[in-house]
Amino acid sequence: MGNFISGGSRPQYHRDHQSPPPPNPNPQFEGNYPLPYHHQQDCARYPYGEMASPVQYVEHQEAVTIRNDINLKKETFRFEPDEQNPGKFLLSFTFNASVPGSISVMFFAKEGKECNFNATKEDLFPSTTVSFAKGMGQRFKQACGTGIDFSALSETDLVEASESDVYHVAVIAEVVSEDDHPESETLNRQITHVVLEKGHKDEYKARVVKQILWVNGKRYVLQEIYGIGSTVDDNGEDANERGKECVICLSEPRDTTVLPCRHMVSI
Repeated sequence: MGNFISGGSRPQYHRDHQSPPPPNPNPQFEGNYPLPYHHQQDCARYPYGEMASPVQYVEHQEAVTIRNDINLKKETFRFEPDEQNPGKFLLSFTFNASVPGSISVMFFAKEGKECNFNATKEDLFPSTTVSFAKGMGQRFKQACGTGIDFSALSETDLVEASESDVYHVAVIAEVVSEDDHPESETLNRQITHVVLEKGHKDEYKARVVKQILWVNGKRYVLQEIYGIGSTVDDNGEDANERGKECVICLSEPRDTTVLPCRHMVSI
């Protein structure tokens, strides 16, 4: 049996006595004590410090709403054979535009200041620019003879371009927002970064890897919201219609985006 040192209202354990820590005086905290025990000269062990760490202040930043006047649907990008020019392929996709503007297609383009792009192989793969009117569900397709000849490409060209931050294909949609003053002529852009992927029979596919917004002199990278895009499966059914319920409650429709994970749920 251990020896006690007299004095005090509670027993003091002897230094040679290996006793468990005293019971937790604050049962609302899990465990015995959140902090280690300290030895004093009377050999008693007791907790010290605060019972819980102070709550850290989290700074909340106000969300900025940006109007996007044009949207290129990245799942619709593809190359189609140029029927009038065998061996060449034309880039096509669908887009929505609330204001008129223009679309430029550049091959092996390098991004410069203020989201301006320069084609690094203009002599081999000329750039093209076409105008468009405002409207929903528009279809873009390069004019015959302005496409790309994949036989002039090599794997080395594609690898070197990727390593030097050169876009295989850059699609620049440029508009003048109706909210801007006409005299300022501030051009808002949506830039779509497309990479060329070689498939079967030496055919190339277009895959969108990034979309950028240049609005009022600021650069924004678009992030996908999971569960809000329209996807159609092999049976022609809309996947979002089948699974449009909240991923948490599985009953209410999705109407809220959660950040930073970017999933759609209901609140």
